[in-house]
Formats: sequence, C-alpha cells, structure tokens
Amino acid sequence: MTLLSIFAATLAVGIGSVWLAAGLMRLGFRGQGGVQTATHVGPQHLLSLAAGALLATAFMHLLPEAFESGAGAEALFSVLLFGLVFFFLLDKAELWHHGHEHHHAGGEPAHGHHAHEHDTRLRSGAWAVLAGDSVHCFGDGILIASAFVADLRLGLVAALAVLAHEVPHHVGDLAVLRASSGNRRMALVKVSLAGAVTPLGGLVGWWLVDRLHEFLPYFLTVASSSFIYVALADLIPQLQKRLTAAETGAQIFWLLVGISLVMGASHLVHATH
Repeated sequence: MTLLSIFAATLAVGIGSVWLAAGLMRLGFRGQGGVQTATHVGPQHLLSLAAGALLATAFMHLLPEAFESGAGAEALFSVLLFGLVFFFLLDKAELWHHGHEHHHAGGEPAHGHHAHEHDTRLRSGAWAVLAGDSVHCFGDGILIASAFVADLRLGLVAALAVLAHEVPHHVGDLAVLRASSGNRRMALVKVSLAGAVTPLGGLVGWWLVDRLHEFLPYFLTVASSSFIYVALADLIPQLQKRLTAAETGAQIFWLLVGISLVMGASHLVHATH
C-alpha cells in the first residue's frame, strides 16, 4: 500500500506538475520572464504560494515528525544544518537550483553572429535545465518517499508542497525549451521525461528507507532542509522586489494561502484516516 501510494504521488507530482504548467501557459501564464499574464494569478503569486507550502510542510510536519521519533535534538539540528549546506553545494553545481534564467526565452530577436551565439546559449541552457530538473526530480522522489514511509498523511502533504513548488518553475522550463527548439510539443515531452524521474526517485527512496528505517528521522530532517533551502534561497529572493503596497499584500496573501493549503490538506487527510 505504501509503495503504491508513493508511486502514484510521485507520478502525479513529476508529470502532473508539468502538464499543469503547460495548461497555465496555454491560459496566458508566462513565468518569471516579465511578460504580463492573461490571468489574475501571476508568477509572483504562485511563487509565494509555493514558498508558503514548502515552509509549512518543513516546520509544521516534517520536523515535528522527526523530533517525535525520540532522536536527539542536537543530532537532528546537525543534520538540518549540514543538509542546508549540502543543498547549497548542489545549488553551486547547478543541480538543485530552480531559479533558471527564463528571461532568455523572451526579448528581442538577435541577428547574424549574435543570433548564432544566442541560439547556442539557448540550446546549452535547455540541456542544463533538463539535467538540473532530472536530478532535482529524483531527489524530490526520495524525499516524498521518506515522508510516506513515516506516515501516509505526511507523504501526501509533502507531495502537495513539492507540486506547488514545481508548477511555476516548470512554466519557466517549458519557456526555455520552447525558445531553444521552437517546438511546443517536443518541449512538453522533454520536461515530462525529466519529471518522470520523480517516481524513480520514489522507488529508490522507498527501498532505501525500508532498509534503513532507524534513520527515518534523519531522512525527514534532510527533506526539511531541502524544502527550507528551496523556499529561502530560491523562491523568496525572486519575490524581493520593489512593489506597491497592493502587490506586497498580494504576495503575503498567497504566502498565507500556501501555508493554509498545507494545513487544510493535513487536517482533511487526518479526518479521513
């Protein structure tokens, strides 16, 4: 039952987030490229929602579950600290950071030699996006599996938080790949294949945690460090712009929506079990 739940959730997160992103783009959503959206919910709003969901999952679910296991607080905080440093190092290697330079997908067309350089940068940037996405999705699968092994409710909440984070960034990924190839369908296929690595990570995570069950609290703490790092180092910096009072209020509102979404989902799942 746990393995089936892990596979279903990671499949929904990995591929479902890509198709949801594609649907938003069809409605006029264009990611972080500075293009106005045709919808009322813009890139900043979805990033705020994702940040709230990740932080709420880390601080209100994953970490409390780890500490309730009886593991020493000093050891868990040490894992949290080293986890943050580890994801920083992965970020430096461009394997964990999702703050892709999506603005390359827009802008004025280049000409001549500059056009050739521009196309080369787009193609190399597209492969970098796919490589980074694949590694990130594999890691997401392991983290989601760790949460499911601890508790079904915790796994669903973690999957929801990852889904909220992946959707706005897959919008940017699709924009980069569409600009590099000019083929929307192929861009969707490529990003979907990268997302399909998430279930693979989920299966590996289930196998790993099942054999190292005594280390489950530390796996949950590592998952928390990932969520915290992505929220504070990736998402929130993209929101740190000079905005009007109304725009700032909207950011705060969607941040609270993300937190409330995680809390509401947790209570709903808890009530049905």
